[in-house]
Amino acid sequence: MTAQRTPGPAHPTAGRPTAGTRPGRLRVMRIVTPTRADPVLRRLTASIGGALGRHAAPGLVAPGFFTIERVLVLLTVVAAVLSVVVKQYCRVNGWHTPDHFYAACYSDWGELFHTRGLDTGVIPFITPGQRFEYPVLLGALAGLTALLVPGSGASVARSTAYFDINAVLVAATWIVAVVATARMSHRRPWDAAMLAVAPAVILSATINWDFWAVMLAALAMLAFARERPVLAGVLIGLGTAVKLYPLLLLGPILVLAVRSGKWRPVALTALATAVSWLAVNLPLMLTDYAGWRYFLDFTRDRPAGFSSVWYVQEVMADRFHLTPLPVDTINTLSTGLFVLCCLAVALLGLTSTRRPRMAQLAFLVVTAFVLTNKVYSPQYVLWLVPLLALARPRWRSFLVWQVIEVLHWAATWLYLGQLTSGGNAQHNIDKLYYSLAVIAHMVALIYLMAAVVREILRPDLDVVRDQGIDDPQGGPFNGAADVLPWITVRRRPRPATMGSTRAVRDTGDPQPRL
Repeated sequence: MTAQRTPGPAHPTAGRPTAGTRPGRLRVMRIVTPTRADPVLRRLTASIGGALGRHAAPGLVAPGFFTIERVLVLLTVVAAVLSVVVKQYCRVNGWHTPDHFYAACYSDWGELFHTRGLDTGVIPFITPGQRFEYPVLLGALAGLTALLVPGSGASVARSTAYFDINAVLVAATWIVAVVATARMSHRRPWDAAMLAVAPAVILSATINWDFWAVMLAALAMLAFARERPVLAGVLIGLGTAVKLYPLLLLGPILVLAVRSGKWRPVALTALATAVSWLAVNLPLMLTDYAGWRYFLDFTRDRPAGFSSVWYVQEVMADRFHLTPLPVDTINTLSTGLFVLCCLAVALLGLTSTRRPRMAQLAFLVVTAFVLTNKVYSPQYVLWLVPLLALARPRWRSFLVWQVIEVLHWAATWLYLGQLTSGGNAQHNIDKLYYSLAVIAHMVALIYLMAAVVREILRPDLDVVRDQGIDDPQGGPFNGAADVLPWITVRRRPRPATMGSTRAVRDTGDPQPRL
């Protein structure tokens, strides 16, 4: 690497020209490249030229047109096109039960466009007398995008147009989420490629509007990482008005605040979250409270959803002639188990010898919610991929998990096809095999949670901190000291430095470089 580094510590904005820097002298932030650092990718790239060369310089100011972010955007665009191609059968023939299950091209967009009156100009929460089983902002997205569809009446062409409009918008949110993930990864921007090319994301991106919540959650984490808690709170509140899960980010922030004694960030974030959420929801709560709370009532009263642990227990109860759990009991157990999981994550965060990273705690909380919740939809995998890319960017376990999620995705549609039609026996899947696919999906998530917990307890195994980084997403908590009396400096291991033996091995460089 020929560029020289100006004096001063590395900074997340390093790699850009700075005031006072003489021409020809660049501030360089050494980027971790997965084809060097990750053994799986190093082997996978052997047949196409091998890992990035020793004399390449990722992270320089002017690496040419194909900067890291531009490459990530190109990868995301290709993946977004593939996600539409997967739905091609339904785009041509329409979304009809059970064909859209057997063709594995189901999308809530095509279904809701006709069944909720969106094709007639209905806008959820605004059109009087209409009920919609989703939060407020998601209802607005569903209705407003329907107004962009040309023509009138019900037809395959209009359903396809509605699907395409939403697919284009989701592609834009996907790109924003990938770039936000890359920018908050400090010296590991390539980890965002997990979100860009994940097979399960490609298959699930165009099922529902979840990517809007994923984008808002990613932007919120980026804002918090840049120590802008008010903006982070506003984005969390808006994300919660689309899907509930962005609200769960407040839990890890609270744990880190207790651990570091910095209360201002969590207070500002929580206050901004409440204000932005109320700004969206309060007008409807005051004008049509029954319509506004329909989503809550629907969620409370609905039975256990497919692919949830509670649905598996119903299948097993039916198979062995037992009495399944009533809905109220499932609601209580689901909430109770999630609360216990949150308490366990908080205990881990407050007693580990070194403060956990923000992304590690967020992944554990959101995954616990996914596992214990009464409802699990295939697109919920979108929530987890960016968090795992930040919490544990190891490609081996990531790819194994993705294979299991793809198998579960396929089993889900075959099973739903059977339930809705009976269909040809050769296309159906038995309840037992479907339950095994669900269990495999849950076991994979539990393994990932255990791996993250292990790296919290053993920070020397954390590939992020192995690069001399404390907490890229921690914002005001990054590098903060512990104030809890049972956490002492003597017990806290020193972070790895770029001059350590392990850091040299993982970057693939014969000599440590700054």
